[in-house]
Amino acid sequence: MSDESCAKADDRLLSLMNEACTWFDGPSGRQLLEQEQRVISLELARCFGSYLVHYGPFADTPIEPQKIKRSVRVGPPLPGVEIICEEQSWPIGEHAADVVVVQHGLDFSLSPHALLREAARSVRPGGHLLIIGVNPWSPWGATRLLSRKAFRHARCIRPTRVGDWLNLLGFALEKRRFGCYCPPLSSGRWQARLAGLEVAGQRLQMPTGGFYVLVARKLMVGLRPLRQNRRERMGQLLPMPVAKVSRRDAEQ
Repeated sequence: MSDESCAKADDRLLSLMNEACTWFDGPSGRQLLEQEQRVISLELARCFGSYLVHYGPFADTPIEPQKIKRSVRVGPPLPGVEIICEEQSWPIGEHAADVVVVQHGLDFSLSPHALLREAARSVRPGGHLLIIGVNPWSPWGATRLLSRKAFRHARCIRPTRVGDWLNLLGFALEKRRFGCYCPPLSSGRWQARLAGLEVAGQRLQMPTGGFYVLVARKLMVGLRPLRQNRRERMGQLLPMPVAKVSRRDAEQ
């Protein structure tokens, strides 16, 4: 790819991220992020280690799990991002992070496959990768088709499809959760009235929530056992036949 193509791609990504950041800062975006924060906190409560990497197209504070020592945000130049990078080129070593959280990164991405590969590369064997995305089979997914804001650009990739990608990258899907069963509403009063719908949806885990969370563990590469040489079965030692020699023949 030429420098001009890279510059155009960077401009497109930055424009997309800025629009997404503006939408997440609005009423609907805040509603979605607040519901997600609860589920993410519950899932990270069982993760531990030294480093967590967080990628997301919105302005927010880094995730601070209790059992992980250091949390850092990477991504485009948005408020709260500590390490600025492109979606397909993270300045993080291979197997450097214990947990990587990609929150709506695939939804607002120019190359979801490249972003997912980069995130997967950063996870250590045995570590976890959390993917949060907008569920296309939900009222939120239907609203995207009618939206005139940045939300209309969201890809809304199916969780089953993302799960297949994770499998190809060497991850085992451990859990899939849904949340935000209330439709996108700007009125806090209506959100309060539909709070019972959220409670019922969380309890039943119906696949119609506004977002999904995939929790995957990177498979560890086991030591390959040395192949033992197969011992051939030895036959019994038998005396070789010896021809009889007569005394008369021997004297000659």
